Amino acid sequence: MEKKDWWKESVVYQIYPKSFQDSNGDGIGDIRGIIDRLDHIKNLGTDVIWICPVYRSPMDDGGYDISDYYEIDPMFGTNKDLDELLEKAKKLDIKLLMDLVVNHTSDEHKWFKEALRDPSSRYRDYYIFREGLNGNPPNNWRSYFGGSAWTPVPDEDNMYYLHAFTKKQPDLNWENEEVREAIYEMINHWLDKGLGGFRIDAILNIKKRLEYGTFEPDGEDGLAFIGHWILNQPGIEVWLREMRERTFKPHNSMTVAEADVPNDRLEEYIGEDGYYSMVFDFSYTDIDVPATGEWFKKNDWSWNDMRTNIFTNQLLTQEKGWGALYLENHDQPRSINKYIPEANINDHTKKMLATLFMLLRGTPFIYQGQELGMSNIERGSIDDFDDVATHSQYNRAIKYGLTPEAALQAVNKRSRDNSRTPMQWNKEKHAGFSTAEKTWLKVNPNYGVLNAEDQEKDSSSVLNYYRKLIKLRKDSLYKEVIVYGEFLPVKYENDHILVYERKLDEKIVLVALNVSPFEQEYYVDTQFKEILLGNYEKIAIDEHNRINLRPFECVVLANYGG
Repeated sequence: MEKKDWWKESVVYQIYPKSFQDSNGDGIGDIRGIIDRLDHIKNLGTDVIWICPVYRSPMDDGGYDISDYYEIDPMFGTNKDLDELLEKAKKLDIKLLMDLVVNHTSDEHKWFKEALRDPSSRYRDYYIFREGLNGNPPNNWRSYFGGSAWTPVPDEDNMYYLHAFTKKQPDLNWENEEVREAIYEMINHWLDKGLGGFRIDAILNIKKRLEYGTFEPDGEDGLAFIGHWILNQPGIEVWLREMRERTFKPHNSMTVAEADVPNDRLEEYIGEDGYYSMVFDFSYTDIDVPATGEWFKKNDWSWNDMRTNIFTNQLLTQEKGWGALYLENHDQPRSINKYIPEANINDHTKKMLATLFMLLRGTPFIYQGQELGMSNIERGSIDDFDDVATHSQYNRAIKYGLTPEAALQAVNKRSRDNSRTPMQWNKEKHAGFSTAEKTWLKVNPNYGVLNAEDQEKDSSSVLNYYRKLIKLRKDSLYKEVIVYGEFLPVKYENDHILVYERKLDEKIVLVALNVSPFEQEYYVDTQFKEILLGNYEKIAIDEHNRINLRPFECVVLANYGG
């Protein structure tokens, strides 16, 4: 049987603090707002909170540009507020994860400011500075957010610094042992305070293969994607192992890496002695994005592709170690809009998606508002977007030849701002998120019909359905098989039906989902007698062991019961 660990049995609730709850009326969510809403998280059944960055930051990239790893940004509160959150969460048996961003800092970090002020200081070697080539940057790498990955150093001739993301996020030089020591000291500072662990951002970029020259462009801008030179480079494993041994392992931390790991190296990352507890699977969450990462280009996909991607990853991950399950997060649009045609968006489809991912093998991550079925927001102008990546994609779409209208339509579908709209608590002003005149990002106008308060009162709501799924995982006769059971794909002759099993010894839980807007016949194996859950009120198996699965209907069955 699978080795038991506390984080395998957990269900994680992800919070984007800026949009969760505003406690002081300034239009921006904060740590005290999270404290005020802990009951919502506890009553949902989740027992780990991942909060996106709350460190001091100029907020060029939503807090992923950190200027002080040890201080909470005043926008979110104080270090005392975080201490109180840790203490109150602990009383509710809730652990806290924070983001770990160590590929880069903000250009306003004291290290970088000193590196610019004094080129001969030791801090110059904390980052990656290089001389230019023939009056140009050292090479023609494109940063992840578009434009050159090199920015000229002010007041210095022919000197540039590297940034894989925005120019306000200079990359750290991990080759420098002093940098690594400073990072490990910071990680242990937070773990010693009682943090449960970290979600680790952009970690596969820390090892660079620096080369001069002009490389074959892969876009209209004459630049080449930086990932070829900085993603998962040979030698990175030495630092990842060192970090684990010096920080995570002694604290029995939960670590989830944002890392698109090659299949042949997966065991190194998530195996018994892996660098991390788990990694995210992007194969189905990014299924609508072309390999080049350009949102504005259409990427057609089918439910057969989804089935292949999910099943392939599940089988591979269970062979190598443990995985992290998710449908949406702060970097994704809302899943209901991504996977379901507009005409078919309703509570049934929202519950079907929830069932699909919540019963897979791995630790589920639920993003704030997902448990309500929150949806995308339509914006009428590019000026209405806050997200730096959205503006980059819009500008690239215009360069590519799209009209401003077409470019806006494209980024509206995929913008990260879709998931960053304020949490919809009730029907009051700004959906109960804030008492301010204006919130930092506009509230989705559908909050009058989609909010937590209404769903609390409705036993058939999406919120209460999520609670049932979590209860199956955490507090039911079926917990062991759903958490630790083997994942088994089931081949079914009807492509509109997606089926899989979870098996532990002789106990089996079966999940069958109609992923089409039309009724489909499904014949149930006679061993499955127990109906555990479904997204329609009544599930009927006829005398021929047939279920007429209604549009987007899902059923969860078991071959044993109480």
